Amino acid sequence: MKDTDSAARPSARDWVLTLAQYRDPSNWRSCFELAVTVLPFLALWVAACFVLPYSYIGAFAISALNGAFLLRLFIIQHDCGHASFLANRTLSDWIGRALGVLTLTPYDVWKRTHALHHGHHGNLDHRGIGDVMTLTVEEFKARGLWGRLRYRAYRHPVAMFVLGPSYLFLLQNRLPFGLMNAGSKYWISSMGTNLATAAAVFTVYWFLGLGAVFLVFLPTTIVAASIGVWLFYVQHQFETTEWDTTEDWKLHDAALHGSSHYDLPSVLRWFTGNIGIHHVHHLYSRIPFYRLPEVLRDHEELVEQSRMTIWQSFKCASLDLWDEKSRRLVSFRTAAAL
Repeated sequence: MKDTDSAARPSARDWVLTLAQYRDPSNWRSCFELAVTVLPFLALWVAACFVLPYSYIGAFAISALNGAFLLRLFIIQHDCGHASFLANRTLSDWIGRALGVLTLTPYDVWKRTHALHHGHHGNLDHRGIGDVMTLTVEEFKARGLWGRLRYRAYRHPVAMFVLGPSYLFLLQNRLPFGLMNAGSKYWISSMGTNLATAAAVFTVYWFLGLGAVFLVFLPTTIVAASIGVWLFYVQHQFETTEWDTTEDWKLHDAALHGSSHYDLPSVLRWFTGNIGIHHVHHLYSRIPFYRLPEVLRDHEELVEQSRMTIWQSFKCASLDLWDEKSRRLVSFRTAAAL
C-alpha cells in the first residue's frame, strides 16, 4: 500500500523553494544584532581588565562568560560568509574580516573551506576540508595499528572538545590549511588576520600586562572555541546522520537528514545565534540567523526533523564510525562487534 503521508510530504529539494522566502536580511535588524553582541563583548573585556588587579579569579570568570558573546560574534561572521547578514556583500565581507581578528579566524580562508563543507557535507568521497574527519567501519578496520590509534586519539572527547578547539583556533588557523596552493588571497587573509591579532594582543600586553593576555584574552577565546566545536560536532555527528558515496549522494537530502536540529533553551539559542537549527541552515544557508526561528514557527514539520536535546546530545560524543550497512554512526565498541 502506498504511504500517502510520505507521498504528500515535501522532499528535501522541495523545501528549497519554500525556504527562499526567508532569505532576505533586514539591514537594521542585522546592525542591531551586531550592536547587542559587540557592545557587551567590549564591556565585559573592560570589566575583566578592571577587575584583574584585584582578583585573578574574578577576571577569569568574567572572561569565560565573555566567551559566549565571542561565540555569537562568530555566528555573525558565519552569516557574513554566507552573504546572509547584509544586503551589501562587500560591507558584509569586511565586517566578517574585522570579526575574524576577534575570533582568530581568517575570514576568506574560512569562507572558502566552509563553502566546501556545505557543498560536500555527507559525501564520503569528499571528506577532509571543513568537517570532522569520519571514517567508515570498514576503513577503520583496514587501517594498521598505528592508523587506528591515531584515529582513536583524534576522536577521543578530550582531544575533540578540550585540546582540539585551542589547537584549531590558536595554531591551525594561522595558516591557510587546505588552501595552501589556492592563491595569494588566502595567504593574505591568514597573514593579515595574524598581524592584526598580534597587534591587538601586543597592545593588551603593553598596557595591561601578561595577566590580561592569560586571564582575559585566552579564557574568552578558548571558551568560545570549545563551545563552537561542540556545536559543530553535534550538528553533524549524530546517530542518524547521513553519509553516501558520490553515486548515491544528494545535496539537499544530505543537508536535511545529515544535519541536526539541536533544540536548545531560549537563552542558549540567543548566544548561539540559532545555529542549532542546522538542518534548515544547511538546506538554505542564505537565511539570516535571526530568521531561522521563523521557519520553525511557520513549518512545524521541520521541528522534529533530526531533533535532539542537550541531554540527548551527550551520546554523540561516543559515536565515532559510519557503518554503511546499518546506516548509523556507531561507537568503536559497537563497530568491534560487527
